[in-house]
Amino acid sequence: MTQTPLQESSREVILKKLYDHLAVIYPQQDGESLAQRLMQVMRLDEDCQSPLPHKNLWDETDVLVITYGNTILSEKQHPLKALHHFLKTHFTMLINSVHILPFFPFSSDDGFAVINYKQVNPSLGDWSDILRISTDFHLMADLVVNHCSSEHQWFINYQESRSPGDDYFFTVDPNAQDTRERLSGVVRPRTTPLLRAVSRGDATEYVWCTFGHDQIDLDFRNPQVLLEIVDIVRFYLDMGVRIFRLDAVAFLWKKIGTSCINLEETHEIVRLLRTLIEYADPNAVIITETNIPNRENLSYFGNANEAHCIYNFSLPPLLVNTLVSGSCRHLKSWLMSMPPAQNGTTYLNFIASHDGIGLRPVEGLLSDEEQEALIQTMENFGGRISWRALDDGDKKPYEINISLFDAMKGTTAGEDRWQLQRFICAHAIMLALEGIPAFYLHSLVGTTNDYERMQAHGHNRAINRRQWQESELNAKLQDPDSHHHRVFYQLRRLIQLRREQPAFHPNATQFTLHLGDQIFAFWRQSMNRRQSIFSLNNISDETQTVPLSTINLIGTDKWKDLVSDQIFEDMLGSITLAPYQTMWITNRW
Repeated sequence: MTQTPLQESSREVILKKLYDHLAVIYPQQDGESLAQRLMQVMRLDEDCQSPLPHKNLWDETDVLVITYGNTILSEKQHPLKALHHFLKTHFTMLINSVHILPFFPFSSDDGFAVINYKQVNPSLGDWSDILRISTDFHLMADLVVNHCSSEHQWFINYQESRSPGDDYFFTVDPNAQDTRERLSGVVRPRTTPLLRAVSRGDATEYVWCTFGHDQIDLDFRNPQVLLEIVDIVRFYLDMGVRIFRLDAVAFLWKKIGTSCINLEETHEIVRLLRTLIEYADPNAVIITETNIPNRENLSYFGNANEAHCIYNFSLPPLLVNTLVSGSCRHLKSWLMSMPPAQNGTTYLNFIASHDGIGLRPVEGLLSDEEQEALIQTMENFGGRISWRALDDGDKKPYEINISLFDAMKGTTAGEDRWQLQRFICAHAIMLALEGIPAFYLHSLVGTTNDYERMQAHGHNRAINRRQWQESELNAKLQDPDSHHHRVFYQLRRLIQLRREQPAFHPNATQFTLHLGDQIFAFWRQSMNRRQSIFSLNNISDETQTVPLSTINLIGTDKWKDLVSDQIFEDMLGSITLAPYQTMWITNRW
């Protein structure tokens, strides 16, 4: 193919960037040759586009829903078709992006032990279903990069010393001198043994398993593993994926004698994937899934050259703690410490997901006593606790497993009558914060704890992974006496309001307000500085009064609460907020 001067110039720019990435990751390798191979796998020699630096690929209309491919079931069609029908019926012009959790054949962990990265699980549907969904919504898919299933052909080949796979997995000799001591600092989210013994011919080898013995860690020290993953990325782009969720990416690179988390090579691989993806599709987005302490999580922005978005992992536990304790002191301190994201990057805000409410992200933010009070309250509301291993062989709470609706049953004092209001308040706060809001589908419809599924599957996370028959769920959504109906329609209205406000652009200005511990408040201002919104949230179970003078409303503007339609004319007056009431007070409507 004949290259134009512009194409040739872009090609040279990409090759230089790739070479620089590879010099950090594989200093002993032939970087030029590997860069060329990466270009070929990604087909950048055929079609290359130049991304604009610091371009925001989102605005206030972006709202995401998180769901499994089989959350919605129908007797008439495959789950992916049923999901597509449900999303189009209820969320058209409301939510524009959908994260379908791993939809590949898998052996465990509800999809995250992938058997075949290039096949849709036949029990869900096929690639035509995925493509149809991607035509109506921005599609987010998981790139499970850290590990694969023990049933993946690569691992089968590894055990039989055949390629591809023969040298794709990270192994350690536990009998080598000082091995146990050198592995003692490895950070893991599970309590299972790190190493799994595997028979390989007449020998026994020990493969690395960060998460569990059915999820075998890939060895990125082998460049061929990187090439395999890039080939999968190219395939996903062809199949309509626009948003890539890099699952468990913090654990990617291993170096014996270190914590094996957040290593420099890991960050450089994220930068390399960013380069490849954005030159293949400048509108594609990378999101890193790093359920780790807040400061470490923020590092995945890099210098606006790693993740476009990072999960705001500290938000769920801090917000739940705020609403059950009746004090926003810690949430407010955290918000004040959060750096505004550079243009071209933003936060992904969520308060519920397929996993539990992580506790690692509040390390250093909540005291041990406060965490224990939160855990006890969640257990009182039917929640369960999952654990992680510590260096000394002990264990520590890793996450709380509970549906968000049940988590809002009451406060640390016990259950009360404010569950629905508390639940809506949590989402109103999320919708107004800097970043892109992401709703777990079960939160949008008010799903409660599923104890039967948890017992049947034998793990705590299943408590919040219910499967709905579409007909049953539709009936509940249409029943005005059902809490599912009340949840859905109240959240629907808030989402519609949010999508119309320039001040809720994910990168619009945000400042924290100080109105006491019972009012969580912050100010958003549109990027053109024309619209202001003051988000006031009563996070207590008692009525609160706020003098308008403390909010500093500009007297020459007219002000209105978008939620209640109340207009404020007396700037010397005050506002009364009922328990868990939210106001979005704006000068433009």
